[in-house]
Amino acid sequence: MSSYRSELGPWLRRPVARPEAGLRLVCFPHAGGGAAAFRPWQRLLPEGVEPLTVQYPGREDRFADRPVGAMPLLVAEVVAAVEPLLDRPYALFGHSMGSAVAFEVAVELRRRGHRPPVRLLAAGRPSPHHARAGDVHRGDDDALAAELVRQGGTPREVLADPDLRAAVLRYVREDYRLIETYRPSSAEPLSCPVSVLRGADDPECGERAALTWSSTTRGELKVTVFAGGHFFLVPQRARVAETIGRDLGAHAGRPVRAWPSTP
Repeated sequence: MSSYRSELGPWLRRPVARPEAGLRLVCFPHAGGGAAAFRPWQRLLPEGVEPLTVQYPGREDRFADRPVGAMPLLVAEVVAAVEPLLDRPYALFGHSMGSAVAFEVAVELRRRGHRPPVRLLAAGRPSPHHARAGDVHRGDDDALAAELVRQGGTPREVLADPDLRAAVLRYVREDYRLIETYRPSSAEPLSCPVSVLRGADDPECGERAALTWSSTTRGELKVTVFAGGHFFLVPQRARVAETIGRDLGAHAGRPVRAWPSTP
């Protein structure tokens, strides 16, 4: 049982409270990632956007919680946490594994009869139906650590400390199990537009991979390229925040839209 307590519960973090914002942006981290990884650019978003981040169990302030190793279980928990916050327009953003989670959350919210997101934003991964299967989670700790080094998102100092390495690999392995055993929904395409953000040097999401997201929507597909590799979000934080704000129709210092105070 998690010891974390907040008005949002264990599954969501609010890095910036913006009660007057006209739109909420729910964000989903990469495999091995936590809510803290998104804060540098989330704080730069226009005032009309209130960011929320899904905090997967097993890391950061949920270290004591058992990681989730199956997509349906994760989606069910996230949807239950998000449903009370759908009193205003919302968008979904996911990085790498998080993009697949965001897509499945959108599909499940539609199945439950909720309004669609104003936009789905994905980074660092092909669409769920075009991503390659993998078996990294089946390898030993050395193979798993080597994959983290290849991706470039984990400091070598973390992996050099035996205790810290064991703690990190515990939840990273479950994240890889989740995404590598995941089979995407065979649902109809979403009705909302989709934005893809990708690093110019990202081996996981090149130009062709980014364009595969067109199969997930009946709406517009917009692709924006950033300098950097798979983990471009923080080095390019200012442009990332600007791009997301633009794609959501927000402008610095101005809300996305007025939200009525009465029903």
